[in-house]
Amino acid sequence: MTESQKRNIHFYEPESGTGLPHSPFNAIIAPRPIGWISSRSADGVLNLAPYSFFNAFSYVPPIIGVASNGFKDTLANAEATGEFCWNLVSRELASAMNATSETVPPEVDEFALAGLTPASSRIVDVPHVAESRVVFECRTTQVVPLQTAEGNLTETLMVFGEVVGVHIDSALLVDGIYQTALADPVLRAGGPVNYFTIDEDNRFEMRRPDDA
Repeated sequence: MTESQKRNIHFYEPESGTGLPHSPFNAIIAPRPIGWISSRSADGVLNLAPYSFFNAFSYVPPIIGVASNGFKDTLANAEATGEFCWNLVSRELASAMNATSETVPPEVDEFALAGLTPASSRIVDVPHVAESRVVFECRTTQVVPLQTAEGNLTETLMVFGEVVGVHIDSALLVDGIYQTALADPVLRAGGPVNYFTIDEDNRFEMRRPDDA
């Protein structure tokens, strides 16, 4: 008997329900970096919103992507202006980030709502969060609607952007190497309220076989 055969496995097909009190999907794909995206509408209104489905997808050139469940302000702005910024959420900014998740009308400026300072970016015409210790200035490359295995469109759209400018607090660089734990990033986990941070004590090193 294999190890997997010894386990009591909970199996479900998502389209039929999980059979659990809360979907485990987000908790399994976790923790995840937060896509705290600043953008500007074609009319000049600032927007700042967090997204929990966010990551990097290309190294050269650097491309990041964020999933929008529906045609929200961030997506509309990134598509209309072709620009946006990603702002690192550190532990000290967690409450402010959470404040920007409130559902408000498009004309509301979430920078002001959360008491944050919009700072001018160097390349794109979209401000970033001055209090954020790392910022990516991005130009929109694609807006891609996601589809099911049968080819049906879903409500989710992916916004991809090429990183054209990077701001890093120099205190996070030790001998020129970015220190992830020192940045104290907030990571999204499962359930409606769970987040994690990174502790340096949990770091371990492992080289790829080809690099040994």
